[in-house]
Amino acid sequence: MSVKRIGQFFNPNSVAVVGASSNPARAGNVVMRNLLQGGFKGPIMPVTPKYTAVQGVLAYPNIKSLPYTPDLAILCTNKDTICQLIEELGELGCKHAIIVAAGLNNEHKSKLRQVARQAGVAILGSNSLGLMLPHIGLNASFSHTVAMPGKLAFVSQSAAVCSTILDWAQNKHIGFSHFVSVGDCVDIDFDELLDYLARDAKTSAILLYIDNIKDVRRFISAARAAAFNKPVIAIKTGRTLAGAQAAYNHTGGKTSDDAVYDAMFQRAGMLRVNDLRELFAATQTLALHPKLLKVEHLTILTNGGGPGIMAVDTLLMRSGKLATLSEQTISALNKIVPQSSQTDNPVDIFGDSSPERYQQALEILLKADEVKNLLIIHTPSALAPSSAYAKIIAQTLEKIPKMARPFVMTNFMGEDAARSARDICVLSHIPTYRTPEGAVSAFMHLITYRRNQKHLTQTPESIIQDDLINSTMAKQHIAEYLESGHRYLSTHLSSQILSCYGIECIETEVALTPSDAREQADQLGYPVALKLISPAIPSKSEVGGVVLNLNDGNEVEQTAFAMLLRIKKTYPDAEIEGFSLQRMASRAGTQELRIAIKTEPDVGPVILLGEAGTGLNFSQAAVALPPLNMNLAKYLIAAAHDKGVLKERTLPDKVDKYRLCALLTRVSQMIVEQPDISNLELNPILASSGQFLVLDAQITLSSYQPMAGRKRLAIKPYPKELERQITLKNGHSAMLRPIKPEDERSHQEFDQSLSKEDRYRRFFGQLPQFTHEQLAKMTQIDYDREMAFIVSERYKSAYRTLGVSRVLMDPDNISAEFSVIVRSDSQGLGLGKLLMNAAIDYCKNKGVGTIEGITLPENLGMINLAKHLGFKVRRDFEEGATIMTLPLNDYTETK
Repeated sequence: MSVKRIGQFFNPNSVAVVGASSNPARAGNVVMRNLLQGGFKGPIMPVTPKYTAVQGVLAYPNIKSLPYTPDLAILCTNKDTICQLIEELGELGCKHAIIVAAGLNNEHKSKLRQVARQAGVAILGSNSLGLMLPHIGLNASFSHTVAMPGKLAFVSQSAAVCSTILDWAQNKHIGFSHFVSVGDCVDIDFDELLDYLARDAKTSAILLYIDNIKDVRRFISAARAAAFNKPVIAIKTGRTLAGAQAAYNHTGGKTSDDAVYDAMFQRAGMLRVNDLRELFAATQTLALHPKLLKVEHLTILTNGGGPGIMAVDTLLMRSGKLATLSEQTISALNKIVPQSSQTDNPVDIFGDSSPERYQQALEILLKADEVKNLLIIHTPSALAPSSAYAKIIAQTLEKIPKMARPFVMTNFMGEDAARSARDICVLSHIPTYRTPEGAVSAFMHLITYRRNQKHLTQTPESIIQDDLINSTMAKQHIAEYLESGHRYLSTHLSSQILSCYGIECIETEVALTPSDAREQADQLGYPVALKLISPAIPSKSEVGGVVLNLNDGNEVEQTAFAMLLRIKKTYPDAEIEGFSLQRMASRAGTQELRIAIKTEPDVGPVILLGEAGTGLNFSQAAVALPPLNMNLAKYLIAAAHDKGVLKERTLPDKVDKYRLCALLTRVSQMIVEQPDISNLELNPILASSGQFLVLDAQITLSSYQPMAGRKRLAIKPYPKELERQITLKNGHSAMLRPIKPEDERSHQEFDQSLSKEDRYRRFFGQLPQFTHEQLAKMTQIDYDREMAFIVSERYKSAYRTLGVSRVLMDPDNISAEFSVIVRSDSQGLGLGKLLMNAAIDYCKNKGVGTIEGITLPENLGMINLAKHLGFKVRRDFEEGATIMTLPLNDYTETK
């Protein structure tokens, strides 16, 4: 399914309703009524053999009898007829269909998907409530109400949640650009819709209700691209095991632990809410303020001390920040509040405040430079109705342009007394809430979204660990283990792989029998730890398979015999490979950590961090998706602290967070580079100062077999295989490689090195130097959908960028836009041709059909290079630009 076809799906000129009915209890009747009442301008054609007309519109007995091909068909028939109807629609040339029928099992869905693909019909559903596009008057649904026009897009797998959101939005006067019920996602899925909605000018924010995600990698890629441009908020069900099973029964598809989805949404820069109440609050806030907040501090204006305190408590408990008022603002407020000699935040103007006092206080706060976000709380007053205060607030705000005033929310407390006041705020486009806690929670949604976006754009530290890593040797060890039949590797075997990534394990000896164990212990020296080696027992310490502090040979031998007898009773069929022995390590002054890798269904490997202990589940660890850089590793450590699974200990030498980040990035690199590692556990890891010693390691190997249409990792890692050393015309050696997030500083220096003329030719105008946010978007790219190649040269004590080429593929992978620019003081070295050939080769290998670029007519160097490389060059006189196009199907590189 392409973005282009999604656009066609969402812009029909004619609609057919297959299964239209005159029976008010049938979906076909409701869909016809909604279409007719929605104001859709195109033909609406009911298809039914039972009726001559439906709701006054001439009906057709079957699809073949339609007078012409509809752009969109809505199938309101039972599930047994769907495949046949899709085939008939395909024969007629109809390319888009909505399937209302529910109850399809996996076999039915698979057959339907195959039939639709062969017929060339794109499907929304099955189990879909339908589609609403208010801007064209299309209500192609069997909803009980209609969506008003607005700038929010809502996409949901649950038809019931769609109905609930619609009903609530009507009451709050909130409108939508698109209201889409995807149902079972047999064909059209979240990733395609995100790609489309991210580019849609009518949509300012996107809301998702998700039961399951079928293609995690495509979803994360699309969500990250969308969240860079506008807020994306998701509610994901299945937080518990029973809930996950219910979600599977509802819409199908495998599901992972809920902590994995938390990590996924945060990595994509999305905001996750926990329930419908939070979703309602987020919807209302985003409908009126979809932009990123400038600062996080909140100012509170209230006529009641208690509600103000409740708001403060909620704010601080959720890691929010109170604004500090300036002396000038406090002095101005003291003059209008006679009961107070020292006003503070929250600003309490007391219960006897008239609407005029509210207006005076509001005007002072709106003019204060330190007030960027303002919550106005009002409790019912006998002095004037709540609606009078709401009118004053609305009138005061109307005097100030929206872009020049703080972000303002209101909380009118109460029911009957407050209802009209809240209605006034809604009609005045001011977010309003029923409780102080609800208002602050909605505000914190915006803060969390802001923080997620800031995390995504922070520049990671550059850390060189190449001298610690030997991925080729690790791959060789793994191949040897697999060839010899080893699937489960205990510490003594795992250490050989781990050492290839600079991960130190304690010296470990292996014994096959209790007597062998005694001999090995004598050689190691006492005291020792004795551990059972058995792939069948996941947690050996829970069944007495680990004994510490053995002080002599007799004790070792007797303990080994007792261990075998105990295991024989507990796991009678378990294969025992022997014993491992280690000299007891000093644990004084250390913190014991655990790092693990688990491979999750449809997600792939995930990284877990927590404290050492028995058992392993997601509740005991913080979770992240590989690949990790130093920033992402830092956030994983912070998440572990916030979750309480990693505690700050009072130790002589604190755990070195920087080195722990480096360790996590090496674990991440190992799992990225070694696809045959399916699971790993390092537990415990003794951490002291900057040293990390693994006492017990387990690696599970499984020969990785790529699957068609399924990627192993949820996020595409840095494509190291595209790196290559080059020699420039001046004889200097340089590296041609994809750009990395760590390149931001050198990219900034590169940008500053460009002459005014070069910047003008590249950017079609005199632009200021790029900001951090702009540079972050240029360096922190999604390798699944774009590529930037740089030439990097060692210069003095650092590296500098000599040139960059970029290609941005459209989501359909049909065409790509390219750009190239070379450092002003490095031109004439052949960099442009090197960078262009790298971009062209990359696009060709990705299956892109055409690569195209635009330059100014006076940029003769770029134009001549394009011609030399085989581009078709044409002049667009209307736009004042030169268009360069290269079809890649038969392209041969020009030397």
